[in-house]
Amino acid sequence: MTLERPFDFLNGAMNKTVLVRMKDERELRGTLRAFDVHMNIVMDDTEELENDKVLKKIGSVLLRGDNIVFISP
Repeated sequence: MTLERPFDFLNGAMNKTVLVRMKDERELRGTLRAFDVHMNIVMDDTEELENDKVLKKIGSVLLRGDNIVFISP
């Protein structure tokens, strides 16, 4: 897979588990289901993590793109 744009990365991560760090330093892990041009993302089976341990299960969530620091596969 050739990555030329950020959307290529997100397309490759669709329906896979990703780790998301938010500006408030929370980390969320879940299955990436959708994204838009503003990098708002929808995840299912989402869990909030603290020190790599599950703090709580959230389920489905929509995250606003301008609050996201990074998305990692």
